[in-house]
Amino acid sequence: MQYRAPVEDIIATLRHVAGLDRLVADGLAPELEGGVTEAVLDEAAKFAQDVIAPLNRIGDKHGSVLKDGAVTTPPGWKEAYHAWAQAGWNALPAPEAHGGQGLPLMLQSACTEMWNSAALAFALGPLLTVGAIEALEAHGSEQLKRTYLAKLVSGEWMGTMNLTEPQAGSDLNALRTKAERAGDGTYRITGQKIYITYGEHDMTENIVHLVLARLPDAPAGTRGISLFLVPKFLVNEDGSLGAHNDLRCSGIEHKLGIHASPTCSMAYGDRGGAIGWLIGEENRGLACMFTMMNNARLNVALQGVAIAERAYQQALAFAQDRRQGTALDAPKGAPMSPIIVHPDVRRMLMEMRAKTQSARALCFVLAEAIDRSRRAPDEAARKQASERAAILTPVAKAYATDIGIEVASTGVQVHGGMGFVEETGAAQHLRDARICTIYEGTNGIQAIDLVLRKLPLSGGAAVRALIAEMRGVVAQVEQANTPGFGHSAARLKAAVDALERATDWMLETMGADQGAALAGATPYLKLFALAQGGTGLARKALALKGEEGGLAHLATARFYAEQIVTEAPALELAVTEGAGAVADADVVFAA
Repeated sequence: MQYRAPVEDIIATLRHVAGLDRLVADGLAPELEGGVTEAVLDEAAKFAQDVIAPLNRIGDKHGSVLKDGAVTTPPGWKEAYHAWAQAGWNALPAPEAHGGQGLPLMLQSACTEMWNSAALAFALGPLLTVGAIEALEAHGSEQLKRTYLAKLVSGEWMGTMNLTEPQAGSDLNALRTKAERAGDGTYRITGQKIYITYGEHDMTENIVHLVLARLPDAPAGTRGISLFLVPKFLVNEDGSLGAHNDLRCSGIEHKLGIHASPTCSMAYGDRGGAIGWLIGEENRGLACMFTMMNNARLNVALQGVAIAERAYQQALAFAQDRRQGTALDAPKGAPMSPIIVHPDVRRMLMEMRAKTQSARALCFVLAEAIDRSRRAPDEAARKQASERAAILTPVAKAYATDIGIEVASTGVQVHGGMGFVEETGAAQHLRDARICTIYEGTNGIQAIDLVLRKLPLSGGAAVRALIAEMRGVVAQVEQANTPGFGHSAARLKAAVDALERATDWMLETMGADQGAALAGATPYLKLFALAQGGTGLARKALALKGEEGGLAHLATARFYAEQIVTEAPALELAVTEGAGAVADADVVFAA
């Protein structure tokens, strides 16, 4: 089934949920005046649909191949990437000083969703390049910026992120890769890294690795980690490529999904040490890397939305075509009906649609907060937006990627037995989606980050401001008195009430009993996402009421409120009264 970018809903969500119009009206995004958003997204949709999407199945079946230390990507992959970079898509959000277009993250996020719907394994490489650009722009020396940024921005070179090692996954305290001062301003890097996305490939002539390593005199733990730029090929003073650096791809993983994305094991320093340059300050590398990782967490959240959208489109098309059984009101002897007429299939499809659109809304709201944190004219406004973004980042990453798996799994179910065979492509969506809840910080880590680090911001005032905003939407639904909303107002109010009580409990408990707070972290995050997503869909339905397509948005918001948000009271109980059940599990694991 051919992918069709949902440009209409993307634009509606940007404008009516995330606040794109307000951003422009406030003078914070003058580049998007005069229909620029629509024009850019229309062109991005064409490229995603016509150039990238046809390669998705090819990439899954062919995969990337390692031979004699070189990785070859699937047929058509390299040509599509070159066309994508030459069209300027890699430069969309990058700084203008280095050849970028400097456009808002909101616009980039919409494009990111489309690239990943078209082929997630393809979009992974550019995703990390964007993060590398941000880290280098924020923390790199002027010399490093002059040497590397223009090529990264243009897409002529790609970037990677090297954190994980065989013994050091989420816990970077265990990191062992070494860096030695060379005495000439450079460093020699030795060690192994694993799970390095696009660590080696044939799509660009150079690959710029950002590598975490320890200096000999570094303090223990994460306080002793530094970040280094280590290129595949050294760069001469005139910008041309020089000798191959002392690094190599020692293997690629054979994975459940994203087969076309080369997930590499990297070896540094076989011949004395790879040459690297410090980014930022010694022993402050984690702070620099988090610049890259925070960008990546929004992008991974968008991958969840992207896979969910692709799976929903395919399931809908299948349900409209596949005939089994007859409709409840069909006359006796009538031919078989399309399965979309059956109530449970309709329920599954509406669940897929509503969850996907709620996750999209959450991601775009986060993108708007990040844009304001960078573009607002005064420090107080930037701080407020930054704290809003800090809270929403773990919620978006965890919820949207969970939704990617849930929607893809439901898509297989809609296909029935045909979903379990590879020929339909439904299984690929589920296989590809599975990694998104794991990389860039597992979803459990996102929940821990939310309750321990983000809820206490400004003494809890930041999270309470978000809850107050949700209450404002509930009030608007109540006042609208629109029959099409059904019980939405009551269900959304119950969810926001539950969230507020659970938030009060978390803020009171985390100081006195951190274990109890952590036991409820994941259900708390989901509760937050349900309230945020439900009010987001309601906001869009209110804005589009009476317009063409408005009834569909209203039906989607109602379904989410009446069929999905109803989990909220139970999640509150899991947060506030469920810690004992987790603690008592000791008797199980001790057996």
